[in-house]
Amino acid sequence: MNEKLLGTLIDQKMISKNKNYTPFIYTDLLTTFAGEKNCAFFHFWQLEQHVILGMKDTRVPDLKRGLKAINQLNYQAVVRNSGGLAVVSDEGILNFTLILPHEWKNHLHSIEEGYLMMKEIIQLAFQDQKMTIESFEVSDSYCPGEFDLSINGYKFAGIAQRRVKKGIAIMIYLSVFGEQGQRGKLIENFYRQSLGDNFGKDGYPPVRPDSMANLNDLLKTNFSIEEVKKRIEKALSKKFDLTNLKEHPINGYLDSDVWQIDFDKQQTRMEQRNTILTELKEE
Repeated sequence: MNEKLLGTLIDQKMISKNKNYTPFIYTDLLTTFAGEKNCAFFHFWQLEQHVILGMKDTRVPDLKRGLKAINQLNYQAVVRNSGGLAVVSDEGILNFTLILPHEWKNHLHSIEEGYLMMKEIIQLAFQDQKMTIESFEVSDSYCPGEFDLSINGYKFAGIAQRRVKKGIAIMIYLSVFGEQGQRGKLIENFYRQSLGDNFGKDGYPPVRPDSMANLNDLLKTNFSIEEVKKRIEKALSKKFDLTNLKEHPINGYLDSDVWQIDFDKQQTRMEQRNTILTELKEE
């Protein structure tokens, strides 16, 4: 079956700290829509100076101390609505989500297929760079996983998934430029402060900042975030039917009262998920 799935780009660009729930709300609403309407979305976003926590991170022995370590470096924490552990977001990191219906091309897509699809898109985006992008767990990176992407053993990207009803969201963060060593130290310090003697235990990673690097440093390039987006878009065009928003089934929904009602419901859920952070801040 050669017919390409219809998809469109949603680019939120840089999101300010006071709207830090927005990309996660979009993920759930677009994933639900993709499953219902059998279409795809390609969601780009960035978030100012944040440490994005997984639910497991909220269960550390001394979360208040860990959050203090984050805030001291002018970063802010938010708890996301998908699995995994702490990652950093700032101007040098691009977040990209591939959102698909769970069932297309006549079969249900497995979790592994989702990871492999994202890996293939990133490999296509940088195939002219003559560097091998590998996938394996870099256990002493932050948020380690089986499908960490690396070059010469240094991780530059991590992949996660979220499934909502009949849709799949395959999410990747790409460290493009910036002080990756400082990002690693930030997460290492969060875990050291919040775990104490249990650092590197109980399923939390023994973060070593030198295990990760920026894509630009590994490729010896100077790509901007916009250039990386263009490369990903070009790779997507080989696999999907890219439309503009006016031609996509989502057209009209984003500006509707229904969207606002759905958005407000997800906003409330994100607020509830982040209650533990707001309560600690108020103490």
